Amino acid sequence: MGVLNVTSDSFSDGGRWLRTEAATAHGLELAAAGADIVDVGGESTRPGAHRVAPAEEQSRVLPVIRSLSEQGVAVSVDTMNASTARLSVEAGAIIVNDVSGALADPDMTSTMIALDVPLVVSHWRGHSDVMNSRATYDNVVSEVAHELEYRVAELIVRGVAPSKILVDPGLGFAKNSEHNWQVLGHLDRLVAFGLPVVVGASRKRFVGELVDELASMDARDFPSAVIAALAAQHGAWAVRVHDVALTKSALAVAEAWKRGAE
Repeated sequence: MGVLNVTSDSFSDGGRWLRTEAATAHGLELAAAGADIVDVGGESTRPGAHRVAPAEEQSRVLPVIRSLSEQGVAVSVDTMNASTARLSVEAGAIIVNDVSGALADPDMTSTMIALDVPLVVSHWRGHSDVMNSRATYDNVVSEVAHELEYRVAELIVRGVAPSKILVDPGLGFAKNSEHNWQVLGHLDRLVAFGLPVVVGASRKRFVGELVDELASMDARDFPSAVIAALAAQHGAWAVRVHDVALTKSALAVAEAWKRGAE
């Protein structure tokens, strides 16, 4: 899943793809490099980020989604807004990726039932302005698994088809670095749900701590690719990344290793 941020303030590449033409061209590059899905988002969810009005978010993402879809690219939309999800699917998106787990917008659940497309449900404890203060756990692995499982159950009870649900541990959302590594180290807890698991570690702060924090964001791509390969080995259905080509190479190594073991 290739990341396409159509934003002005994303932590890794804010502003680079804000124009529709530039964003579309980059989305095509991601697909050509091997992205099976291009994940288009118009609102940054980095710590401290300000919310974007749905109308502004839609003006950013809808032309890009429409253009990529018309050119045969499979697109997901990264949004917490039900209206954006609906319009994005109408424009050609085939998956809705909601980092709030359909909690931020009270209309998201009913919208997803009506749309009948897959929904990525992330572990979430609050918006960017408060999430760091909520990174408190007695046992992060058990609590993340329990809270995510409870959220999935709520959605199913309300009418979302289990076959349409994917789960994401929400790395970096109300989690410090040690929390992120512990969740990754026990990814099997989420895989055991029996639902597809999406892992998005690419270029996040805890990855940057492994390299020179003053280095460019590109320096985080190699450790991000290693995480992606390990996540795939441990059952992840998809990995959400910025550098698709590098990740594809890492995934090829993991797959070859798996074949060797078999």
